[in-house]
Amino acid sequence: MSINVEPNERPDPDQLLVTIADYVVNTGITSDEAYNTARHCLADTLGCGLLALRFPECTKHLGPLVPGTTVQHGARVPGTSHELDPVTAAFNIGCLIRWLDFNDTWLAAEWGHPSDNLGGILATADYLSRVAVAEGKPPLTMRDVLTAMIKAHEIQGVLALENSFNRVGLDHVLLVRVASTAVITHLLGGSREQIVDALSQAWVDGCALRTYRHAPNAGSRKSWAAGDATARAVRLALITMKGEMGLPSVLSAPKWGFYDVQFKGQPFRVKQPFGSYVMENVLFKLSFPAEFHAQTAVECAVLLHPQVKDRLDDIDRIQISTHESAIRIISKEGELANPADRDHCLQYMVAVPLLVGDLVAEHYEDDFHRAEPRIDALRRKMEIVEDSRYSAEYLAADKRSIANAIQIFFKDGTSTEKVKVEYPIGHRRRRAEAIPVLERKFMRNLQTRFPPARCRHILALCLDRQRLEVTPVNEFMALFVIN
Repeated sequence: MSINVEPNERPDPDQLLVTIADYVVNTGITSDEAYNTARHCLADTLGCGLLALRFPECTKHLGPLVPGTTVQHGARVPGTSHELDPVTAAFNIGCLIRWLDFNDTWLAAEWGHPSDNLGGILATADYLSRVAVAEGKPPLTMRDVLTAMIKAHEIQGVLALENSFNRVGLDHVLLVRVASTAVITHLLGGSREQIVDALSQAWVDGCALRTYRHAPNAGSRKSWAAGDATARAVRLALITMKGEMGLPSVLSAPKWGFYDVQFKGQPFRVKQPFGSYVMENVLFKLSFPAEFHAQTAVECAVLLHPQVKDRLDDIDRIQISTHESAIRIISKEGELANPADRDHCLQYMVAVPLLVGDLVAEHYEDDFHRAEPRIDALRRKMEIVEDSRYSAEYLAADKRSIANAIQIFFKDGTSTEKVKVEYPIGHRRRRAEAIPVLERKFMRNLQTRFPPARCRHILALCLDRQRLEVTPVNEFMALFVIN
């Protein structure tokens, strides 16, 4: 009788782990565009977190795990008085910035929100800086934070370009955990070898299912899942820095590795080097807190509102032409159970601005939905059609469009024009138009939490790249504390 014996020779680390570690340790970022975009991303992301503090379903998740726990030199949570250990602070910050689905986005074979990594980056950098100051050592600066953001964006985004985790039922927050683990281990002083080990721990954790993003189970976990991922990254980085061993063939090991267990035996495809491409091309959500595949559809609906607001009862059908990813991810029929369900429904996100001419976070809440039965009446009149050009140009490297078009047909045989928007205002192709909108959005969000003088001070600092980059992290975070 022959017995299969598994070889026990410890292999060299998987090449992807080494490539990422080399990038984090050895690649300098020289792109002014990347640093300027990262500065805007920082402001927009923190602003979205401050706005989320208005929602009790979000704030119930904040604070220490054990009430009353205090942490010496703890990491601060913007817009609150919390000072927490960096793992818990990372969850808090990550939960805040993702709750309203209103900050930056990356769309490719896999999609996600690279700013989710900021939870772990800021928590770790603030904690390290406060400890350093207490010991008479220099703190980290906001330049360090911006560099970590650029590299986390790049790791998450480049891995997403050719590898679709959603097609095998896995959630994109895996890439947050991987990217955060790499840059946070580096912030902690980890060597190239320690980053490799930490990355192996991030991959061996496996992956969350996308169940909480889809009918019939869509729910609020999708709003804190990324916070959980970036917090886990801080934990894995800290474990590694204590000497925990890595798992070198975590991806490629036959039968037990990530490729065989969770990716149908297929290795990842990475066709371009890691640099600053993702930060330079990231998409901002500036006008509407809507899942990004629907951003241009909402723009179309706002443009159509004046033509239809007085003819709602005369509408026969509404045709939405869109791209394949939008159909697969956010096209829904039937009852929508909660805000998290509604903000990932293409038809809902079109119906509201057709009715009221805008889309804000409060429009997803139960009270608004119950008071406006015309939303579901309009949803029932919608037909979703794939435009093959939109699908192709969504994936085209030189375009990366997120196109939608809407045309409304009335019972008397007339119709509106077909209104189309192919690139949302947050797209790189509309960056010059977008930045003033982003700055106004940031100021509005600051005003939900702070007095006017502090709002002006924070805004002025974030607009001044040179001054921002030399600001110690602990001093920057102190500006966001509520006493």
